[in-house]
Amino acid sequence: MIPARLGSQRLKRKNLREIEGVPIIGHAILKCVDSGVFDQVVVNSENEVFRGIADKYGVDFHHRPEELGDNNATSEQYIADFLESYDCDRIVQVHSIAPLLTVEEVAQFTQFFCDSEFDVLLSVTLEQIECFFDGKPLNFSLSEKTNSQELKPVERVSWSITGWKRSTYLEAVEKGLCATYYGKIGTFSVGRMAGHVIKNEEDLRIAQALWSARSRKE
Repeated sequence: MIPARLGSQRLKRKNLREIEGVPIIGHAILKCVDSGVFDQVVVNSENEVFRGIADKYGVDFHHRPEELGDNNATSEQYIADFLESYDCDRIVQVHSIAPLLTVEEVAQFTQFFCDSEFDVLLSVTLEQIECFFDGKPLNFSLSEKTNSQELKPVERVSWSITGWKRSTYLEAVEKGLCATYYGKIGTFSVGRMAGHVIKNEEDLRIAQALWSARSRKE
């Protein structure tokens, strides 16, 4: 499931902005299709403009209620709406705003999730550097200097790709609990570029530059 809404406060019409002439949601659709691991690929949006894009790339479209596409709607709400409409065992959400997530990472994440007993699988990037939280050292000690390569990495949730078991998610919704983190949680490490998400114009320009650099390298 690829979520997309037309409105965006920080970067207008974000999902339609382009990298190398292709809208970022187009890149997300292509990598899901090319991964070959999904029974169904669905674009999930409140706006019909994305139905046309889904049709162009040969995938399905879920038209969520318009109120689940505004700035007040949460991911918990639109995911629950989607899962109530589709009788699946598991859902993998691939975010279009993480265009540097690779086809291989999509396939590996999904296979790992399907082979696991996790109810929730979160994509993370590993930050192996000294980190503070609330003014206190998180993964190092102030009493000694440790080489960064010896530090235990901090796992930063990237939201590039996420997986949930349908039954567990809807059980949490029914109980009025937070479905995003309900049940047995696992993490899956993705590359630093895959963890780069587009929230504003600067993020988009960084993604475009990284995409161009990776293309030249390949």
